[in-house]
Amino acid sequence: MSYQSVNPADGKVLKTFEELTDKELEGKIAAAAGCFDTWKRKTYRERAKIVAKAAALMHERVEELAHVMTLEMGKRIHEARGEVEFSATILAYYAKNAERFLADVELHPGLGEGHMEMSPLGVIFCVEPWNFPYYQLARVAGPHLMAGNVLLVKHAGIVPQCGIAFERLWVEAGAPVGLYTNLLISHDQSDRVVDDSRIKGVALTGSVAAGQSIAARAGQNLKPSSMELGGSDAFIVLDDADLEHAIKWAVWGRMYNTGQTCCAAKRFIVVDSLADTFLEKFKTALAALNPGDPLDEKTTLGPLSSESALIDLLKQVETAVSHGARVLIGGKRFERPGSFMQPTILTDVKPENPAFRDEFFGPVAMFFRVKDEDAAIALANDSDFGLGGSVFTKDLARGKRVASRIETGMVFINNISWSDAELPFGGINHSGYGRELGDMGIQQFVNKKLVRHVEAEAPV
Repeated sequence: MSYQSVNPADGKVLKTFEELTDKELEGKIAAAAGCFDTWKRKTYRERAKIVAKAAALMHERVEELAHVMTLEMGKRIHEARGEVEFSATILAYYAKNAERFLADVELHPGLGEGHMEMSPLGVIFCVEPWNFPYYQLARVAGPHLMAGNVLLVKHAGIVPQCGIAFERLWVEAGAPVGLYTNLLISHDQSDRVVDDSRIKGVALTGSVAAGQSIAARAGQNLKPSSMELGGSDAFIVLDDADLEHAIKWAVWGRMYNTGQTCCAAKRFIVVDSLADTFLEKFKTALAALNPGDPLDEKTTLGPLSSESALIDLLKQVETAVSHGARVLIGGKRFERPGSFMQPTILTDVKPENPAFRDEFFGPVAMFFRVKDEDAAIALANDSDFGLGGSVFTKDLARGKRVASRIETGMVFINNISWSDAELPFGGINHSGYGRELGDMGIQQFVNKKLVRHVEAEAPV
């Protein structure tokens, strides 16, 4: 059984699920391919009716959907509610804006006239992670279904109930069979889906290793792909920053979703004049977080998503320490039931330490002090990743100048507010390629066709 729902707050198995047989998988691929033949001919208004209905159902069922998420991967209940609401907003956003985003683009060549028109590619295979069980699905479903594509989705093995619940929303919204299909399949079966000639594009959100594997397979099959992978985002605090404001964002940016966020703040880079004060306040704030039942509104620290995630993170910290890093606070699991890890700050992480290049996917922060703005930017850019980053300063012009020099897909000034359907999301380097959300997200898997008319004789 590769699909098992386990409550990480107490380690109890909730439910297990059988993988699809090869015959069942073939039936679902065939249904998706057949659905595309009719779905691509639907008007935007007809598509929007179903997508908007799915959004409305999510809004109506916030408590039910959030509860399942919290049980399966440990997200604190108020964060889970927020994710469900935002996921519904994404679906509604594309139901409203898709036609505008995909409208013909008029061109003005030297002779005649021309335009670009956009049409769907077909069946898109999506591989999605557990850390945002509905949001990650909404990010692909909203734009790509409204574009006229259909989706086959392999969700993470530890959140099967979330994947099933999301698929059920589409059925209840009136989606035709094959429009959105949740696949409980193995990794070998996943490879065969990528290879299948009926699949026309591949989208993955996950680890660098998963991205390398799936992107290579898509490339071998000459299929377009988008990869949203990990990150090790810099959180830069300049000498003129509002320190209290920065500390609040530092805690939220590192600890939201128990630190299991690709674009979380992970490397805290503070100019020397504020470094000691920042570190003391940051340490105090993290130490005040207490583990507890994520269904309890009063809990300030949830568990990691699984026992294996906790063990892997503890090993990363051990490796960092064995190579010279110092644990300022934390570094261990809490002695209580469930997969809970102490909020941790690592200092003295040198470039030769494996931790310097790693992504810590959990409540572990790395702290660096630098002499000035230029040193902060240089350190921020000394990373294999390039997803997001943030800079804190009272001077907005300075913040924009620094943002322009940081080599990532996204930079935030005096915040880490990445949650908006309007804002394209994605990175560079080991953080992947392609963009989700905004107008760029819906254009990821469409054919941009040039149509030109000119009254001219053929060249001699």
